[in-house]
This record gives sequence, C-alpha cells and structure tokens, in this order.
Amino acid sequence: MILIKGGGGAGLNWEGIARDIAELCRTNRITLVHGASYLRNRIAERLGQEVRTVISPSGFSSVYTDPEAIEVFLMAYAGVANKRIVAILQRQGVNAVGLSGVDGRLWQAKAKRDLLVREAGKTKLVRDNLTGRVEAVNTGLIHLLLDHGYLPVISAPAISHEGDIVNTDNDTATAVMAAGLGARTIVYLFEAPGFLEKAGQEESLVSHIPRHEIESFLPCAQGRMKKKLLGAMQALASGVEQIFFSDGRVEHPVRDALAGRGTIIR
Repeated sequence: MILIKGGGGAGLNWEGIARDIAELCRTNRITLVHGASYLRNRIAERLGQEVRTVISPSGFSSVYTDPEAIEVFLMAYAGVANKRIVAILQRQGVNAVGLSGVDGRLWQAKAKRDLLVREAGKTKLVRDNLTGRVEAVNTGLIHLLLDHGYLPVISAPAISHEGDIVNTDNDTATAVMAAGLGARTIVYLFEAPGFLEKAGQEESLVSHIPRHEIESFLPCAQGRMKKKLLGAMQALASGVEQIFFSDGRVEHPVRDALAGRGTIIR
C-alpha cells in the first residue's frame, strides 16, 4: 500500500501525478489524500470572507474555522478540488472515487472547540472553533473500494464523534490512515523540492533524514512543514517504513519521489 498526500498549493502538477498513479496502480494499492488551501483562499476572497490563521503557543499554524469558514472549506476541499482531481484521474483511466472524511465516517475526529493561540505576544483562548483531530479511520470502506478496483481520493473535513463536520489537519489524518491501512510508504508532494533546512532556499534541501533524528529538524521547519514532520514521526511509529517529501510541480512527481529525488525519511 502506497499512501500519497498531495498538497493544496496552486502549483502542483495534478496531470503528472495522475499519470504516475495510473502507472503505479498496475502493481500497487494506492490511496490519495489531497489539500486545497490555495483554492479555499480564492473562494473565500471571492465571497468576501477572511481566512484567519492562528499560531499555537508551540508555534504550529492552523486555520480558525467558524460555521461560515466550514462552508467555504466544503466548497473548496470536498467540492471543487476533490472532483477536479477525480476527473483528472479518470482521464488517465484510473477509476477514482472522491470522498471527504465525513462520508461513511471515513475520518472520525475528536472535536477541539477551544484553542490557545499567540497574538501580539500574548496567549489567548479562542472559543467555538470547528476543528478536530482524526483519531480513527473507516479502513473497511477504503479496502472495499480498493478490492473492487476503485482508487479512493480523500479530503478533509472530518466528522466528530458527535456527528459534527470539523476542519482537520490532513497530515495528521494521513498518518492515522497509514497506521490503519498498514501502509509501508507515504509520499508527500508539495511546492518545494523536499524538506528545506532554510525555508525558501531550495539549495538547502535535506536529502535524507534518519527516522530517529526527525525531531531535531523541527526547529528549522516553517509553517505547515512542522505538522508534516510530526505526522511523519507518528506514521513511522505506527509501522510505516519510508516517507518521501518531494516536489509536486515536476513532470513526474510520484515517480521522482519514489526514485529518491527529494527527502527520504527512513
């Protein structure tokens, strides 16, 4: 089982990703998770809604999600992005099925409505935040699709144990999925050649991170990369053997990642 996580940036080459997946599907079971942050921001701007990013006291960024933000989130992730990616895969002969974490309780999350955030040098409590952390995955549904020749294409949001739609971190959800599915390989694709020791400087690419040294790279990780590293740590602890961070903008994103063109964590 190979689990592929495509980022939400505007520059990802989804046509190339789909071509690589079509080739891999001949000999591997594949599940795809995707983001849509760029599209969410565009839709929010068109609707005149602010996308509010908050920073936790430990330095992790997340998007504050109220009921209006959840509507935009659903439009971008489970709607436009998910169906566009499914269509691209279908053009490559891959019988893809698009799902959100809500469908079939695919991603079951523990709701976290109160957040501690850092603003203007002070720690504040933010309430009524519709977010959650994925704790369980309906792996039976994924295996059902795979066993019948379908490729699952999955996006946030998740569903809470109480049945509410909640925003969630895709990278954490990917790690939980890997554990439940028994995946041995995860490929993360985004708008950089791999993990960069210095953010924005591609010449600082780290080609190999030993699994027992991941934590030492957290201080130089910026933005979403911190959560990717934490997700990688969680996945490796659950039995994943190797993780690839690689460039989703190139002609053959998945093929290049598996060939080691990026960052290998093992």
